[in-house]
This record gives sequence, C-alpha cells and structure tokens, in this order.
Amino acid sequence: MKIIQGGITAPKGFLANGISAGIKRSGKPDLGLILSEVKANTAAVFTKNSIKAAPLVVSMKHIKSGLGRAVLVNSGNANCYTGRLGLQYAYKSTELAAQLLGIDPSEVLVTSTGIIGKQLPFNKIVDGLPALIKGLSPKSGRKFARAIMTTDLKLKEMAVEVVIAGQKVTIGACAKGSGMIEPNMATMLGFVTTDAAISLRMLKLALKEAVDRSFNSITVDGCMSTNDMVTIQANGEAHNKTISRKDQDFKKFVQALEWACIDLAKKIVHDGEGATKFLTIDVKGARNEAQAKQIAKAIANSALVKTAAFGSNPNWGRVGAAVGSLGYGQINEHNMKITFSPFDKKEIAIKVRLNLGSAHATVYTCDFSYEYVRINGEYN
Repeated sequence: MKIIQGGITAPKGFLANGISAGIKRSGKPDLGLILSEVKANTAAVFTKNSIKAAPLVVSMKHIKSGLGRAVLVNSGNANCYTGRLGLQYAYKSTELAAQLLGIDPSEVLVTSTGIIGKQLPFNKIVDGLPALIKGLSPKSGRKFARAIMTTDLKLKEMAVEVVIAGQKVTIGACAKGSGMIEPNMATMLGFVTTDAAISLRMLKLALKEAVDRSFNSITVDGCMSTNDMVTIQANGEAHNKTISRKDQDFKKFVQALEWACIDLAKKIVHDGEGATKFLTIDVKGARNEAQAKQIAKAIANSALVKTAAFGSNPNWGRVGAAVGSLGYGQINEHNMKITFSPFDKKEIAIKVRLNLGSAHATVYTCDFSYEYVRINGEYN
C-alpha cells in the first residue's frame, strides 16, 4: 500500500465538483457532488442519534438498493428539524440531480451539514445544480472537499493505492468535521470512493470494520450530531478479481480502507474547534473490545481531562476518576496503571493498563480551550 496525491477522484471513473450556491452567507463553497461514471456498489453508515436530519432519512431509503451513482452534499444548513418541507426538499434535491444526470433518483444519496433548525434555502440548490453538474471533473475532488466544510479550518482528503490480485486498486476519501464530534455512527461527514471490484456484502463489512476503528474512535466534545454519515462507492473500474469473501484480498482492501479512514479521523481531531493538543487514549487489558473502547471514550470525553491537557497539567487522578465513573466493580486502584507522555507537548499519549483480559482499544481526542467556548458560543 502507498499514499498517493488526491482524494475522492483519485480512483478510476469518479468525477466531482463543488461550487458556491449562496447557502452560506460568507459566499464560500457550499454545494458539492460526487459521481461515479458507472453504477457502483454503495454502502453507508449513519448517526445513531434518534433525531435524524431529513437528508439522512432519504439516503437511508435510497441506500437499500445497494447501488448508487451520485452523492449530493450541501453545507451551511443541516436541513434538520425542518419538518415536512425539509423532507420534501431532500427528496426533490435527489430528483432534480437525477434528472440532470440522467439517472434514477434512488441512485442519488443526499446529505447536509450546518445550522440546525433553519429551513433549507432550496432555491439556492435548484439554481446551483446545473453549474455544479456541468463542472464535474476528475480533477475537482478538492473543490468538493472544500464545499462540505463548515467550521473546519483545514481541508481533509487523502488517497491510497494497493495491489489486489495483481491489479492496482485505488481508494480516495475526504471528510469534514471540527465540532459536535462523537461519531457513533457528529457533524461529521465522510465520503470514500474506490475502483475496486467488491461485492456489496463485503463492501458493507469492510466499511463497518474501518469506521469502527477510525471515525467511531474519535471524539472532540462528546456531542453526537443529527447528520453524521459515511458513504463508500465501489465501481469496479480497477477490474480486479471481485472480492467476495474474507480472504487475503479482502484483508488487503480493509487494511487500506482502514488506513485512509484513520488518517481522516485524526485530521478531524487535529482540526477540532479550538484544539491545541492531540490526545491518544490507549487502553489495554480489558475484558473485551467494547469495554476497552468505553473506557477510552470516558477518558477522552472527560472535560476535566481535556482541560488538564490544555493547561499542560498531568493530573492522573482525573483519568482514574473517568474510568471509575463507569462503575466497573472489578476495576480499582490496585489493578489499573495509568501512564502519560509529557503534557507540555502538542501530542499527548495516555495509557491505561488493566488486568481483566487481553482486549485493546485506541481513541483519539483533543483538548478543550478558551477558543472552543468562543466558537460554540457564537455559532448560530
């Protein structure tokens, strides 16, 4: 496997574009589209929040076919808590995009990110779609990556190549996210494309494995969004032998996909609202992986641990208290070991060693700073 230049249009057969449609008052790019030139096996994971934005309701219906061509995204407005009209706009967005692209509406996924509770300016999307589609290009993946940003300070994209059964397979990806990040598939969106030939069943399995170890292993502020979504499209244009079972080819594909997703997940944490420190929470010796991740998340989401990191104060008692708050009677001060790397560095490692089993989990987070409070106090 090797890292290459590019993002979602690095794999064969994918086009993209991003434009300023006027949804954002700033005039920055706010409407993006990914298109596979041929039908692609498509899978997705969605927020576990019981309140789901209108576009997610539509995409969850469309994804049932397992085949897709396009993903339409707007930023600047979440189209959430917008009632029946918001849902109509989400459906109409896919219908209009499909009409202009000459495909079926069920082949279009749609998602939104931005302010919750304000009606989507649908006329902006209607007016912007023709230009968005006209500008689709294999060279415009970065334009799409810019169009999905909200409070992000940095663009997040990457691409990798891996050889599977003698054929070069490419995976491209981009993501957005900076605050309201506690993915359990936050305002976190991730988009992955690949020219690999892989069955829908194995694609779903690969996405779940990769997301669990990447996007679902980060937290900025412990707040779960209504709009989280990660998609993957596989169009088979690499013409490798189709991956249809858990063999070495599948393992190679998952490793490359997981690497790409972890890279983007870390970029989200580094770009956390007001972040000044990057924390890696590593828990070993738990009974099972679920327990290890729960413990790591409890530490990562502790406001006291995060503010201690901001103040370069290695207060191990706060870590112990976070673990203890979970109520595991078998975990006590005698069988838990806590170690830190220097807290005055930009990257901090917190390690917790238990004596309950052999399971392990790693979670990534950032500190809480004055700037985080300012950004979220003013965001509306």
